Amino acid sequence: MNLMSGFIALLIMFGAARLLSLPWLCSLLAGLGLCMVCRGSWKFIHIAVCTIRRDLMCLYVILRVRISMYRNLRNRSTIPALFAQMVSKHPDKPALIYEATGEVWTFRELQQQCHAVAHWALAQGWVEGDVVALFMESQPLVVALWLGLSMVGVEAALINHNLRQKSLLHCVSVSGARAMVFGSEMREAVLRVRDSLQPNMLLFISGERDDGENLCSLQIQSLDTLLDRSPKHPPNHTLRKEFNDKLFYIYTSGTTGMPKAAVVVHSRYYRIASFGFHSFGLQNKDVIYNCLPLYHSAGTIMGVGQCLLFGVTVVVKRKFSASRFWDDCVKHNCSVILYIGEICRYLLAQPVRPSEAHHKVRVAVGNGLRPSVWEEFVRRFRIRRVGEFYGATECNCSLINIDGKVGACGFNSRILPSFYPIRLVRLQEESGELFRDPQGLCVPCQPGEPGMLVGRINCTDPLRRFDGYIDDESTSKKIAHNVFRMGDSVYVSGDVLVMDEYGYMYFKDRSGDTFRWRGENVSTAEVEGVLSGLLGHADVAVYGVTVPGVEGKAGMAAVAHAGGQFDLNTFLSAVQKALPSYARPVFLRLMPSVDTTGTFKIQKTRLQREGYEPRESSEEIYFLNSRAERYEEVTDELYTDIMEGRVSL
Repeated sequence: MNLMSGFIALLIMFGAARLLSLPWLCSLLAGLGLCMVCRGSWKFIHIAVCTIRRDLMCLYVILRVRISMYRNLRNRSTIPALFAQMVSKHPDKPALIYEATGEVWTFRELQQQCHAVAHWALAQGWVEGDVVALFMESQPLVVALWLGLSMVGVEAALINHNLRQKSLLHCVSVSGARAMVFGSEMREAVLRVRDSLQPNMLLFISGERDDGENLCSLQIQSLDTLLDRSPKHPPNHTLRKEFNDKLFYIYTSGTTGMPKAAVVVHSRYYRIASFGFHSFGLQNKDVIYNCLPLYHSAGTIMGVGQCLLFGVTVVVKRKFSASRFWDDCVKHNCSVILYIGEICRYLLAQPVRPSEAHHKVRVAVGNGLRPSVWEEFVRRFRIRRVGEFYGATECNCSLINIDGKVGACGFNSRILPSFYPIRLVRLQEESGELFRDPQGLCVPCQPGEPGMLVGRINCTDPLRRFDGYIDDESTSKKIAHNVFRMGDSVYVSGDVLVMDEYGYMYFKDRSGDTFRWRGENVSTAEVEGVLSGLLGHADVAVYGVTVPGVEGKAGMAAVAHAGGQFDLNTFLSAVQKALPSYARPVFLRLMPSVDTTGTFKIQKTRLQREGYEPRESSEEIYFLNSRAERYEEVTDELYTDIMEGRVSL
């Protein structure tokens, strides 16, 4: 019956393709049918039958997005122009709701504020291609600023509002910004670096409550005053930018170094938002709860993009609050929530409250939902659909989990794997470099074999572009050549995934996080998930540390422990049951909190550098004595013995 339904679906799609005059799709589906008949084994037929519905669902979404993107490319559309179409359809519908104040911006009001921003930018003498840095916490004005600037071709650099001093200066500097707009909450951070900024850097503050003389003495202008005086009608400016031109810059999280400014073009913004809308069953009448930072692509593209391009109402939360999350969703009748990284784990760690049983949320959209918490999250909060996806701001190898497969971040078709030109390719165990065959090409991974995710670059295809970063050196480091065939180029994600026999992809680790111990590869992400679950969803960072005279790296876990008793024996007993011997932490570090980025990614650079040397009194470090089967506190004496090889690991 399943086989018959699969062939019926193929025939329907084939007929639709003929009606739509899409000969390339006809060829594709004909080839798919031929593969099913001729490609060989019953196992392949079984896989095809099990996955054809999923593949056709995704094919439909890809076609829908691709057709609309080529139409926008042909029409030289831009995000401001597409937003104007939404405004004309429902000008008085709520576009953005600011949860902190309850302030509601209709589509018309948002557009008028954008016009005011555009007039202000023109009055400053800025021209297309100039850059303005935005440094403020999440609020509707952030959207009005970057969207209004884009109406006159000025590009915003969305700065992480958690950055300070050196990192802040770096991000502003690499963007080449002529001005910085910052919120009053960022005033102290800006004043600390002001003398190190470019001498001609213009500073504008929003939300300032001090008197005007104070602002003048600091040579800072009040943005609120300037925008209040600006006209609200469309600016007299003919935008020269088109669909594939620059829109703004979003920075990488900087978990392993300084953040890099990724280029976001209009077509990339449309692609990400559009795939989210069509893949996960979102509707124009939805209300999205967006507690993600607006300097991040998930918050400002996947979230706000649904408002600008599809007319969805978005509730903007200034900062994520686990304790207020479900109360907010009930208050605003939210039907969709956005998550990223560890948000779902933080929600599970909260005590049960009435609002979590009375919300109307049906879809959760995001990435980074660990398999270890997926089912518990869905069960406890009664989420009907999880729209998990994989992708970085700049990548061209995004994945979508379109059918809710638990734990998967997406898939690649096993029937026609070449239709979407991404691959998992083998890595060299020691160096982590791409493994090459005798002809110099990369070797695809088999199901169950971890590998680096790469995506073929095609500059003429809006779905396959790689726009890179502001600086060419960072861009070139993410490109590899001669991967699928000689002469090609691919984007190297830096992430290690594994694919099962049905094509479902599972995130395994970031390149460089995996370490070898006792002849085995240890995935830090997997161990973090297990340990966090054992500790009631606590923050856990796992990494490898060097021990003199010992091959490989020993596992170390840094655990956020607020104080009180930590039962080491109970913890070890649970670890021994849950993890193989080589994956159990040799060192354990208890600390008040674990360093995270603004999007809850664990930062391990400092932890790895500090290793297992005894720390200050607020922290405790333990060593797993395998012979005695217990964790022992690392004293200065024990540390010396480990370093000098007198302790057996």
